[in-house]
Amino acid sequence: MSEPVNFFALIAHALGRVPTELIAVWIVMALLLIFGYAARRALSAAPDPTLPDQGFSLRHFAEVAVEWIDGLVMQVSELHGARRYVPFFGSLFLFIVTANFMGLVPGLTPPTSDTDLTFALGAICFIYYLYQGFAHQGPRYLLSFFGPLWWLGWFMVVIEVADNLFRPFSLGIRLFANMFADHHVLTLFTGLTYLFIPIAFYALGSIVCVVQALVFVILAISYVRMAAAAH
Repeated sequence: MSEPVNFFALIAHALGRVPTELIAVWIVMALLLIFGYAARRALSAAPDPTLPDQGFSLRHFAEVAVEWIDGLVMQVSELHGARRYVPFFGSLFLFIVTANFMGLVPGLTPPTSDTDLTFALGAICFIYYLYQGFAHQGPRYLLSFFGPLWWLGWFMVVIEVADNLFRPFSLGIRLFANMFADHHVLTLFTGLTYLFIPIAFYALGSIVCVVQALVFVILAISYVRMAAAAH
């Protein structure tokens, strides 16, 4: 069986020494920017922005997505003023799910099947929830690393520091491992079979793409909730 063509690799080769994953990330960002611009144009062109469109439209899809993400962030974070986190986690979810779905297009590889990207996303979430911890608690946020009992502080601080440092790694390795395995299983079985069996694997692959994006974002929101509510 011949090796499938990777169009990202072809583009990277044509541009010179540009990493294949970087090309994929640029394409994902371009798709999301085009989607956001088109949805904003559709909203601006509406006679009454407070009234939904009749039937299915780009504006309707965008509004449903924003409302769903808004509800997800508010339910998981359980924080006062949780709506301030929606732009960050909404962007994170849309980026990851779009990158994941790249793997379902023949000839494309999901950029989330590369550790460089997934660990970078984990590091961004790590910095974000530390920032939120200090923003909510101030310097008192550091006291949460010592635990509730002062005489166990020396021991708890080691555990808490190790736990916090492991979080971005666990976020990155979980997303990478699942998307790497999903893409290779999909490529293998769709190359060996025809008709109905590939459809089933594409359906399962779609579920994996959405679930892995959800798991990543829900865990990241949970870290922000713990940092913001630390005592």
